[in-house]
Amino acid sequence: MAVDFTVNGNIVAVRSPPVSIQHSVFPSDLPPICRWEDVAEPKGAVHVIHGLAEHPERYERLARALNGAGLIVWAHHQRGHGLNPVPGIRGHFGDEGGWRAVIDDAWRVSARLRDAWPGPLVLFAHSMGSFVGQAVVAEHGESYCGAVFSGTNGPPGIKERMARGLARLQVATLGRRAAGTWLQKIVFEHTYMAPFGADAPANAWLSRDVNEVNKYNADPHCGFPLTAQAWLDLLNARVTQGAAAFFRRIPSALPVYVIAGTCDPVGEQSKGVRRLLQAFADARLSNVSSQFYDGARHELLNELNRDEVTSNLIAWIDGVVAACSAHTGASR
Repeated sequence: MAVDFTVNGNIVAVRSPPVSIQHSVFPSDLPPICRWEDVAEPKGAVHVIHGLAEHPERYERLARALNGAGLIVWAHHQRGHGLNPVPGIRGHFGDEGGWRAVIDDAWRVSARLRDAWPGPLVLFAHSMGSFVGQAVVAEHGESYCGAVFSGTNGPPGIKERMARGLARLQVATLGRRAAGTWLQKIVFEHTYMAPFGADAPANAWLSRDVNEVNKYNADPHCGFPLTAQAWLDLLNARVTQGAAAFFRRIPSALPVYVIAGTCDPVGEQSKGVRRLLQAFADARLSNVSSQFYDGARHELLNELNRDEVTSNLIAWIDGVVAACSAHTGASR
């Protein structure tokens, strides 16, 4: 694996482990990118968008499996996460226009990936990254041959909509750059952990695999709070992106694969994910498939049944890449 930084428009590759490596990153350049390209004859590429309070190096196991299936993988560090030095505050997207910048970062990485490896491109977007990914395909869906949304949720319910009021108060009281500890405690320590009991280890909502949870808890680049402003940015985006008009912007023929654990609190134990599937249906998306894994929690790629999840994912990607390649060949 290599980690890329762009400096004055030039890609600089750094071999892992990429800890404590600093490079100047200019606003017009790409964010740091993890690249897995050990593929003799690539048949396609996958762009991974990671979730909240984590980083792309956690996707190496998936990336290696995708490499084995003939797929190049890139995954970038989102703003305020991992090795991304922009905007300079952990968990922060920006003082203004942060969510817009997060979306633009993701699209620029996809566009560069298409330039570097022409051919079918699939988006894999997890958790918070799935909301970024939904926005990207709403704006640039014709550039992808498929999109996978993992650990996701649908249009927000009343509680999530009401949380915006608390997010505004949090910004006003703590300041936009301060850690958004109010919502961090309510969402992660109470709402997400509630189904698993007081004796469960911290962040047990992520996976039934205790070893994977322990690795997350020990990772210094995981588990931090978003800033107060980033919480507001995220919750505002959830409302905006929950509108019927938003889903109608996604190309109706785009292949979409939604995967979720039935015990994932982010997807409201499947209820929120089913709202997403209904929103896709209402928008007349014609090529949507889904897979619910009984008993699984939030991080399907780190679950006890991760081999099954990965096998099914690769089979789906293989299918859409083959279809995309056949369509492209026929149109030439």
